[in-house]
Amino acid sequence: MLQSKIIEFAPLPLRIIAGVGFMIHGLPKILDIGKTQGSFMNMGLPQDLAILIGLLEFIGGLVILLGFLTRIAAGLLAIEMIGAILLVKLSKGFIDGFELDLLYLAIMISLLITGPGFLSIERNLLKREMFPKSPKYSTSSSTTTTPNDKENR
Repeated sequence: MLQSKIIEFAPLPLRIIAGVGFMIHGLPKILDIGKTQGSFMNMGLPQDLAILIGLLEFIGGLVILLGFLTRIAAGLLAIEMIGAILLVKLSKGFIDGFELDLLYLAIMISLLITGPGFLSIERNLLKREMFPKSPKYSTSSSTTTTPNDKENR
């Protein structure tokens, strides 16, 4: 029982680190959009994508940090990381290439699977996840038991 309560806090450090990290990467893209658009063009990407990516990183990082719409933001940021790895970073190799993007991708996949965890806007203020997983697969003690669960007790 205690272990399942502790597990509910597992996404918190991932949300804090990834949320702040995405915000720090997104803010300069938004503040100097001309430079960002130039960088995107040099990488062979459409310059209009620069605004979208900057906003996604900053706003997505903020909602990940706060634990609001976590699964949606994590999904969008995971897609962005896949694109960044395949289109820009893969040719640079692992070290000083796609290692950070791969780490962010792993964190986003983890948040997609687990949701926001206990300390989040979704759980603490709204009292529910915006896109919860099925109660059948939930780790919380408030779920219904199945006949197999009763047999295992």
